[in-house]
Amino acid sequence: MRITLDYGRTGMDVELPADRVVGPLAIRDATPLADPQAAITRAMEDPIGSRPLAEIANGRRNACILVCDITRPVPNRLILPPMLRTLEARGIARKDVLILIATGLHRPNEGVELDEMLGQDIAANYRVENHHGKNKEEHDYLGETPNGVPVYLDKRYVRADLKITTGLIEPHLMAGYSGGRKVICPGIAGLDTVKVWHGPRFLEHPKADCGIVEGNPVHEENTRIALMAGCDFIVNVCLDGQRRVTWVGAGDMIKAWESGVRFVEGVVKTPVRGAVDVVVTSCAGYPLDTTWYQAVKGLTGALPIVKQGGTIILVASLSEGLGSPEFQRVLEENPDLAAFKKRILDKDYFVMDQWQLEEMAKVVARCRVKVVTTGLPPETLRRCNVEPAASVEQAVAECLVRYGPQARVAVIPKGPYVLPYLA
Repeated sequence: MRITLDYGRTGMDVELPADRVVGPLAIRDATPLADPQAAITRAMEDPIGSRPLAEIANGRRNACILVCDITRPVPNRLILPPMLRTLEARGIARKDVLILIATGLHRPNEGVELDEMLGQDIAANYRVENHHGKNKEEHDYLGETPNGVPVYLDKRYVRADLKITTGLIEPHLMAGYSGGRKVICPGIAGLDTVKVWHGPRFLEHPKADCGIVEGNPVHEENTRIALMAGCDFIVNVCLDGQRRVTWVGAGDMIKAWESGVRFVEGVVKTPVRGAVDVVVTSCAGYPLDTTWYQAVKGLTGALPIVKQGGTIILVASLSEGLGSPEFQRVLEENPDLAAFKKRILDKDYFVMDQWQLEEMAKVVARCRVKVVTTGLPPETLRRCNVEPAASVEQAVAECLVRYGPQARVAVIPKGPYVLPYLA
């Protein structure tokens, strides 16, 4: 069986034994919108749970629009033009509109990346700035949540007269689903906020997982934080496997997002009868698979269907390497993940981005991991607690020897965009 896995910008073709394959597990068919920009315009005119954007914008002095960073394939080129036209038609001058990139604690996006994300015309003619999560002076302190999370959010958004967010709703390894409130926290949150919200007290909860909203403390807390900042209007979309827009929702931050989650749940959830020995998966290709930090999402997404002691085979381009300097530090300092899990429960230890290693620890506690990539050398992969593999075919062959003639191999070409579960 010949299958194309998402890998970088090009994909990776692999040959797998058809008699062993479960799947490929894929996003269910959803009809792409024939004219997505027209659908976005209609959504802003007939929103969910709020007045139309044009009415909300009346009399506002300025606006801040949050957009996701380069790691998320949000179709900003479709979303922003009708939104910007609406604001200008309602008297908000172009110079008074800020497009703020919600980087969270990721690196800033600049140059050609802005053209790719926003389109050349918007990148050249509007004020576009990055959030800097580690610069405390760029944030306003809004108080502490009942759960003890100090709330520091980017002052450019907090002080804006009109607050708008955009985003993409898809499965998320900690918050259940992305989109909605998440572009505010962690999108424009300061390090002092994220270190607590992404701490073990929240992440070790059994419901802090993909596809879970009800009872998920990560989701509940960042919703609470987003409400402290306020949000006048959101525009969120859902995409299919070819990244075509299949759903648009606009309006109230919670109601519009919940409508999108209901749509996504009917598309991304895929049942599997019985846990499998091997899962072959990806991290959804570019832009998500450029770093090992992000690629961990491809592993956590496969956990629900892999047997204890099984193997996940991941393909990821890792074209930008491991990730941030802080993530590299936490990897270097913690070669033993079991010891790391004990260490982070001690409040005296903290390194930014440690939460992704915490997720990785959940993976290796359950199964082995083999990685196929051209982005990192074998010795670096071994330091990440995974085994390098020359090819998917070789890795699968080794697994079939290990698990025997009855071994089953599930294949998830688009990685974390699919939510497999045991039927």
